[in-house]
Amino acid sequence: HYFIQSNLRMKFTSRVCSQAVASLRTILDGELSSIKAAGTFKLERVITTPMAPLIGVTTSSDKVLNFCSNNYLGLSSHPEVIEAGIKALQDYGNGLSSVRFICGTQTIHKELEDAISRFHGTEDTILYISCFDANAGIFETLLTPEDACFSDQLNHASIIDGIRLSKAQKHRYLNRDVADLESQLTASTARTKMVVTDGVFSMDGTIAPLPEICEVADRHDALVFIDECHATGFLGATGRGTPELTGVGDRVHIINSTLGKALGGACGGYTTGPKQVIDILRQRSRPYLFSNTMPPAVVGASIKVFQLLSESSELPDLVDRNTKHFRTRMTEAGFTLSGTEHPIVPVMLYDAALASSMADELLKRGIYVIGFSFPVVPKGLARIRVQMSAAHSMEEIDRCVDAFIEVGKQKGVI
Repeated sequence: HYFIQSNLRMKFTSRVCSQAVASLRTILDGELSSIKAAGTFKLERVITTPMAPLIGVTTSSDKVLNFCSNNYLGLSSHPEVIEAGIKALQDYGNGLSSVRFICGTQTIHKELEDAISRFHGTEDTILYISCFDANAGIFETLLTPEDACFSDQLNHASIIDGIRLSKAQKHRYLNRDVADLESQLTASTARTKMVVTDGVFSMDGTIAPLPEICEVADRHDALVFIDECHATGFLGATGRGTPELTGVGDRVHIINSTLGKALGGACGGYTTGPKQVIDILRQRSRPYLFSNTMPPAVVGASIKVFQLLSESSELPDLVDRNTKHFRTRMTEAGFTLSGTEHPIVPVMLYDAALASSMADELLKRGIYVIGFSFPVVPKGLARIRVQMSAAHSMEEIDRCVDAFIEVGKQKGVI
C-alpha cells in the first residue's frame, strides 16, 4: 500500500512539474520571439583560437580581425603571461576547493594583493573571483541605513545590483553631471556619503569628470568610489587608470577593478583602498566569504602582468597611438563616434537592426565586431562598439576602417 501511494505521488508530482515546465516554455518562447522580432537576439560566435588580434571562428574558414575584445594591452595570450600561469598551475595546483578564510589562501594570493596595492599606491587589496562580485560585496558591507550612496545613472549593471543589496539611502545623479551630484549631496544628511562612478563608461567610451567630482566630494566630506574595469593598465601615462589620467591621484578613496580585461583577460576582480575597508570586507563581504578563491594559474599570470606594467609604459602608449589613428580616420570618413580619447570607440548607428546587420556584413569582410542595442544600451542608441588593442598593427586598423567605409556606404550610414 505504501509503495502504491508513493508511486502515485511521484506520477502526480511529475505531471505537475511537466505542466509547470510547459507553461514556462510557452512564456519564454514568447519573450524570445519578441527579442528576435526586434532584431536584438544575441548569437554567440564560437572562437577556435586563443584571444589575439587575428582569431579563428567556426563561421569562417579564414581568420578574422578582432576589434571587440577587452584585451586592451594584448596580454591575454602573451607568452610570458602564459608561462607564468603554467608555472603557477604546476607549483600550486588547479584550485583550492575552498573559500579564502577556510583553506583558500596561498602565498601567491597575498603576493598578487600586494602587487595591486603597490600599483595603485593604496594600503591594501582584497581579491574576488570577478569584479561583479567585488561590486556586489562592497556597498552592503560598508553602508548602513544611516549612510547614502550617490550613483551615476549610467554605472555598470554590477554597481546597480550591488547598491540594490545595500540598505543605504540611494540617490542617482545624471550621467557625469557634477551640478546634479552636488545638489543631491547638499540635500543629504547621511552619516557617510559615498559618490559612486565608473571611471570609464564602457558603452560610450566617456570618462568620468573625476577632478570636479573630487572637488564636490571634498566640499561635502564624501567618499569617492570608482570602478576602473575599462581603465586599469592602459589609461594614464603609466596605466594607473582614470585617477592618473585626470590628475586626481589619492583623492579617489576606493577602487574596484578587474583582472579579466586588460590585465590578462582571464577572470578575477579586486577592491583596493584603506586597510580598514579591506579588513571589514574580509569579515563581511558575502561574495568573498561564499565564493571559491581565484585559481592559482590566473593568480600567477596576473602577477606577471603587473610586473610587465611596472617595467615599461610601452603597451599603454601603443593603445593610445592606435586609438587616435582609428578615431581620426573614422571621423574623417563621416562616422559619428562617441567618446574622445578612450580605446572604446562606439560607432553610433541608432537602429538595432542596422547595428546587427552591419556587424554581420563586416564579419564577411574579416572584421569581428558586435552590434549593441537595448537592453545593453538605451533604445534608439544602438551602435557598434569597436575596441583598440596595443596588439593591433596600423595595417590591421586601416583594414578595419576600410571595411567600415565600404559597409557604411552600402548601408547609407555615410
